[in-house]
Amino acid sequence: MTLRLLLGLCEAALTLSVAGLVIVAAGFLALIGIKLYDLLGPPHWRNHLPRAFLPEADLPAVLLQIPVFNEHEVAIEALHCAARLDWPRDRLRVQILDDSTDESVAMVAAAAAELRATGHRIEHRHRTRRSGFKAGALAEGLAATSEPLIAMLDVDFRPPAHWLRDIVPVLLADPDAGFLQSRCEFSNYRTNLLTRVQGMMLDAHFTVEQAGRYRAGWLFQFNGTGGLWRREAIREAGGWSSDSLVEDLDLAIRVALAGWRGLYLNEPAVPGLVPERVSHWRVQQRRWSTGFVEVARKLLRRIWGAPWRFGTKLAASFLIFVQLFYPCAAVGVVSLLACIALRDGDVRPYVPALALVATLVVTVALGMTLVPYVSLRRGPVWRYVATVVLLPPAMVFVALSNAPSILRTLVGRRESFKRTPKSLKARQEAPARD
Repeated sequence: MTLRLLLGLCEAALTLSVAGLVIVAAGFLALIGIKLYDLLGPPHWRNHLPRAFLPEADLPAVLLQIPVFNEHEVAIEALHCAARLDWPRDRLRVQILDDSTDESVAMVAAAAAELRATGHRIEHRHRTRRSGFKAGALAEGLAATSEPLIAMLDVDFRPPAHWLRDIVPVLLADPDAGFLQSRCEFSNYRTNLLTRVQGMMLDAHFTVEQAGRYRAGWLFQFNGTGGLWRREAIREAGGWSSDSLVEDLDLAIRVALAGWRGLYLNEPAVPGLVPERVSHWRVQQRRWSTGFVEVARKLLRRIWGAPWRFGTKLAASFLIFVQLFYPCAAVGVVSLLACIALRDGDVRPYVPALALVATLVVTVALGMTLVPYVSLRRGPVWRYVATVVLLPPAMVFVALSNAPSILRTLVGRRESFKRTPKSLKARQEAPARD
């Protein structure tokens, strides 16, 4: 009797996890459909975003914020990259928001002083207390300035010199746009198998998910870097908040609730870095997953109370709950193994569920990754096959790693902010080609 009860509980957990995976897969299938329509549908879907005409004398003042924590080599390189941006010096203020606790503070301050001596408006703002972490640093830097446009870069991202020239006219051409997100690339994605898998996943995120959401008029997230904000939109949404680990998603949703919308621009891309170690990747993924749950607890009720169409609310909910793939996958794997063990190794009752999940995994993996791989010219077909087969085990690994922290967050426990380490060595040693 006890074994039958236990088997029933495990099978119920398996059924619920499979149902959750089907729901998540349905959302990705919708995005794949939008991407295919974008490629094959009417030409007007492929029109470029309009650009405002801005004479040189009318270029607006821009604040560029770069948060830093104990990474002086990357930070100094970021300063020099910011100084190379093609924008009038008297209308570009660069803030290094430095929460470092080591000797890098003096090094970054010295580099900033050298650039100031050549006419650049570089501010090095160091905090001795990391109140609010990244969100707190951004809010404090914003409060000390008045520029109407705010560009944001993580310390490892290196935009091309013409980046502001390309994105500012696009944002200003749409008075309802609160922010613009550029596509991000990752210059070290060829380093090892882990970085290749991440590169493939992130290409799919930007080229299919972000672009698809924008094309459909759905809510999409700001990625925390490679973007441009209107100060007015940030103010109307209530400013940066540190009550979740994904302050970028939190602000993007609150900006949408305040009546603003986002723009997505595929070119020019802004190159950055992905973690090269499994331990660093796991920390990053755990922060994102738990942060999404925190945002769901905070904003889901407001989303469903907003005067939006049902489809818009559903798409916004999917954006937040996509991270539930991980606990569903983790519960599914554990409950399936338990069910098979309780049935003395008999897999037959679960073949239909396994076949359904396998079909969805293959369809979503190919649909989300093949178009970006080809369109961005990432390499030969054999390399694509060798990388895409690693996606499912990588996702299962992250699922098993993240599920406990996600479940703890669901019941109200707060997770601490842990940054992903960045290094100049990773950028310098990134292979140029396969």
